[in-house]
Amino acid sequence: MSEKTTYLNLGCGGRYHPAWINIDIVCHDPQVIQHDLRFGIPLPDASCDVVYHSAVLEHIRRSDVKSFLAECHRVLKPGGIIRVGVPDLEKICQLYLAKLDRAVNNDASAACDYDWILLELYDQIVREKSGGGMLDYLRQNPLPNESFVYARIGEEGRQLVKALRTSPTHSMPDNHTGLLFRSFLHRIRREFYSLPGTAKRYLLRWLLGANGIQALEIGRFRLGGEVHQWMYDRYSLARLVRQAGFVEPMLQSATQSWIANWLDFNLDTQPDNTIIKPDSLFMEARKPV
Repeated sequence: MSEKTTYLNLGCGGRYHPAWINIDIVCHDPQVIQHDLRFGIPLPDASCDVVYHSAVLEHIRRSDVKSFLAECHRVLKPGGIIRVGVPDLEKICQLYLAKLDRAVNNDASAACDYDWILLELYDQIVREKSGGGMLDYLRQNPLPNESFVYARIGEEGRQLVKALRTSPTHSMPDNHTGLLFRSFLHRIRREFYSLPGTAKRYLLRWLLGANGIQALEIGRFRLGGEVHQWMYDRYSLARLVRQAGFVEPMLQSATQSWIANWLDFNLDTQPDNTIIKPDSLFMEARKPV
């Protein structure tokens, strides 16, 4: 990489670096550009040497994944690197089967681990409220299988559990309110903005019925970006990046990368090299020269 390497961090959340262009749907810091990636990447063609995103692809609808990766391909320079991090479906399935075998043989510890790994597999896909069953599980004090859970969710999960124990009412942040729902609310507000809150809800209930209100609330959440739309393993992810026009897909670890001085950026690791998301699969590929 040259000294003027341009690094792009998409869907950065709270993990960003001043040497990078950091983009997220919510602006956490002046170093973060607020932008909804459903509308493309706001950068010119062939303007970046590196494109990185972790815990992003699984939140994108399958029908939109092709166009998202096409945008990643567009902004990369020839020979540029894409690095993708996603939950590792293969590892989750391996753990699920191992814990299932032990749980059916009356291993109480494995039964708790089974409960958690099943949540990893399904909860973020089916949940209808922020945090879902995972958050309910993490509220247990003590956690019945704390070491296993922390080995899976890493330091971010440990900090979340600490926050839950400090403030039991703590919930997952709802930072990704759906644009479609905001548009709907905007139309509604124009009609009865001045009404008291209770009157507004009664009016909506009268218009939509109880089931309609529930559907609206669930739809708002489901469109908000928290849920997982799909999951990937080493085969499906490699196939996906090849289909997007990238070449040489290769598995990497949190600490290994083709990106020069990767560990200095602390995007997948802490300063002490502790892995931030131990449950992740990392893959890199290149844009053809």
